[in-house]
Amino acid sequence: MVRVLGQFWRLLGLSIGGTGGKLGIVLYAVVLALELSQILVSLRMIEWSKAFYDALQQIDAAEALTQLGIFAVIMVIAVTLTVGSNYVRRHLELRWRTTLTTAFMSRWLNSKAFLRLERERGKGSNTPLDNPDQRIAEDCRFFLAGPQGEHGGGSGIIPLSLDLITNVVAIFSYVAVLWGLSTFSLPLGFIGIDAEIPHYMVWAAFLYVALSTSLTHLLGRPLRRLYGEQQRREADFRFGLVRVRENAEPIALTGGEAAETRDLNGRFARLLDNGRRLIGRETRLMSFTYPYRYTVLRIPTFLALPAFFAGSVTFGGLMQLASAFSQVVTTLSWFIFSYRPLADLVAASSRLDAFLDATGEAPIFAGGPERTPSNDGALALSKIEVFTPDGAALLGIDALKLKTGEAIWLSGASGLGKTTLIKTIAGVWPHAKGLIGQPSGNALFLPQQAYFPPGMLTEIVAYPHAPETFPLAGRIAALQAVGLGDRLESDGNAEGRGLGLSGGEQQRLALARLLLLRPDWAFLDEATSALDAAAEASLLALLRRELPNTGFVIVAHRKPQGIGALTIVELSVASPAPSPSLEPALA
Repeated sequence: MVRVLGQFWRLLGLSIGGTGGKLGIVLYAVVLALELSQILVSLRMIEWSKAFYDALQQIDAAEALTQLGIFAVIMVIAVTLTVGSNYVRRHLELRWRTTLTTAFMSRWLNSKAFLRLERERGKGSNTPLDNPDQRIAEDCRFFLAGPQGEHGGGSGIIPLSLDLITNVVAIFSYVAVLWGLSTFSLPLGFIGIDAEIPHYMVWAAFLYVALSTSLTHLLGRPLRRLYGEQQRREADFRFGLVRVRENAEPIALTGGEAAETRDLNGRFARLLDNGRRLIGRETRLMSFTYPYRYTVLRIPTFLALPAFFAGSVTFGGLMQLASAFSQVVTTLSWFIFSYRPLADLVAASSRLDAFLDATGEAPIFAGGPERTPSNDGALALSKIEVFTPDGAALLGIDALKLKTGEAIWLSGASGLGKTTLIKTIAGVWPHAKGLIGQPSGNALFLPQQAYFPPGMLTEIVAYPHAPETFPLAGRIAALQAVGLGDRLESDGNAEGRGLGLSGGEQQRLALARLLLLRPDWAFLDEATSALDAAAEASLLALLRRELPNTGFVIVAHRKPQGIGALTIVELSVASPAPSPSLEPALA
């Protein structure tokens, strides 16, 4: 329980701490005030019950009509309070969801945490963080508000906490009313005991709820684990569907439909398997809570019948007692009625808390080469050794220096680790050692398969900067320079990385970024492999002409043509044993 409350507090702290989050406290107070006002309405309804049913018993039509008018006024007030409370609460949920989601996206993207988590998942880590996208998109909302579309209550921390506070306050009011109404005692002579229980309706309410709560917890205890597992398997299945959509063309070309069907069927079968266990446990719990929910409105009438038959209360008094008892029992039964939403909430908060622990506040990557500012403005590599995650040697560089405006071709056999070396220089591969002299200025890394976010060509060419950072004319000129001018006519919002472009056109688009962004250092990792030799030479000559002061590091299987003066570096395998300091490669 302490751990769960700690998770709640940690997540609420992120919700409140962001920009605009503190205003949510004011909105929460407003909602709470509206919720507490509804207690007064409930108390007035208890009084109304006696007056109305006494009028019926006395066949007083005028008084009955008066009470119907009072009932209409009470309902108008109740509806106004409920609608107003829901309106403000929904805005509160949106505000806190904004701050919580922003905090989670920041932790996921900052320091390249998303890359480290994906690598750990790919390695089969003992504690992989599955589906971080689901945790950010769905669990943040679920934690605060509950399932999509719930109104007037839900599984989130906001509606549940409001209900809890309101019920704690209400119970004192309702018990006081019930105590004042149940002035009669229950004789125990029918079981052979010469004694009476004063105010027995109050004690019966507490005993009834205590026994029911214990049984509810016994039946529903496994739900938290099952809900958490179901969320994970739903996300796994959805991820499989998205993967097929994003790789539609290569799957179709290789005839992989049957293999993908097997994979998706397996994911869905695992989802169904846990779903069946969840249904069984929910059925056991519902077999108790459902009749409990509907008998709680009738039992008080049965318990008060001895006093009614003894003439201690009128018919109106009997209905008033039943109403007060029902309010007490319903309020005390908050845990019973909220058990399933609470299990949902705890499962979601546990997943979010695991996300926070996995991303952490510490630097994402530990290890890797030592980095120092370059003394002469050149990129300098010294005693660099690159390894696989399990410590196997890849390649090594004794000394290498690249000055501004120079170009280097890194040559070597396939599988040697040339791409991994580029990742090491970029700072996203920690399994390496040595020294890197880091020059000032900005760098741009172009992989063989560049990433293209959704958008238009004139927007994508500016990535990772905002398109408006560059004039539209400049963006168009960069696209035209690499031969994509004829694609501007079909420029439109296009989801996915293909954008309808061929492999060569995608690489032309990536090179257009170089022309537009004009980096001080450019790292091309097979960035022209889909182009023919003539097109490659033409584009490299264009880059050299337009970016005379840019230093180029090129990884390619064939010697780059058109780039001008070129230093060729033949890479070789590193020493066979990694440094002991390499062991904790990932933080």
